[in-house]
Amino acid sequence: MQARGVQVNVIFDSVGCLKTPKEFFDRLRDGGIHVVEFNPVNPLAAKRGWLINNRDHRKLLVVDGRTAFVGGINISSVYSGSPSSSGSAPSKTPTSPGSSWRDTHIQIDGPAAVEFQKAFLATWAKQGGPALNEKDYVVPVAVKGNNLVRVVPSTPDDPYSTIYLTLVSAISNAEQQVYLTVAYFAPDPQLLKALLDAARRGVDVRMILPGQTDSELIFHAGRSHYAELLDAGVKVYERHGAILHSKTALIDGVWSSVGSTNLDWRSFLHNDEINASVVGREFAAQMQSMFNDDLAASDPIDPQQWPHRSLWLKLKEIGARVWEYWL
Repeated sequence: MQARGVQVNVIFDSVGCLKTPKEFFDRLRDGGIHVVEFNPVNPLAAKRGWLINNRDHRKLLVVDGRTAFVGGINISSVYSGSPSSSGSAPSKTPTSPGSSWRDTHIQIDGPAAVEFQKAFLATWAKQGGPALNEKDYVVPVAVKGNNLVRVVPSTPDDPYSTIYLTLVSAISNAEQQVYLTVAYFAPDPQLLKALLDAARRGVDVRMILPGQTDSELIFHAGRSHYAELLDAGVKVYERHGAILHSKTALIDGVWSSVGSTNLDWRSFLHNDEINASVVGREFAAQMQSMFNDDLAASDPIDPQQWPHRSLWLKLKEIGARVWEYWL
């Protein structure tokens, strides 16, 4: 693409790409691609202080300022595997690198793409990237489709997380359904209370969480909340057959959210994240269909059986819970 005269600009997270060879990025630069390292691990390379705990967790691609792709998908070889066809439940702990992943990304055409572009440019400038002429990247775009799309970015530099407030508000105001698909679940007290309160006032709250994972600590930290959720009437399911990496929400059949944000402390306090909030019944129907497919590939957690899990699992949950804030 760069060779065809299309300028390519790439932001990569320093911690997330620790295992990526330096030669890979050198090759990109040699080809004319502009490359920026987000908050370098090497303090000598840091341009705005050594912010090792502030990571760029966004997964965003913007093309010509007119089309944006956003969600949970990274550029990684782990996505090259095909979904498992096995009907048996896999291990409840991390699996081999060859395991298939289940993720969600969406394409957005229209004016919202401009707002995603602005979010990219803001991060680019903050990280000291070479100057980009905004008029070349922020272009007028005609309205497309019937859905209302809001771009919801967040960064630790903000006085509060807009993504967090948006999700908690949506859950707190739900009247019929709250359907969540979450890769990493380690809620703070306010978010947990919003979920419990919704279920107790009669809202159908369902959560699809991983049945296997690439992070054992957060897997067990999330499970440490199951008893309280189940007791309040929240229906909890664990996805089998793939490593769940989606971060989506569907509320009352009209409001949807897709993005990079997990329901954990790290996403809300320590990471740069970005979500798309979509208001529209047509898109919500597609989200419902996707949720139903995941539900069919998930195992329900039985409130009667859950207390009888092994002592070893309970000890793992207690230990993992201690680290929730940092996971």
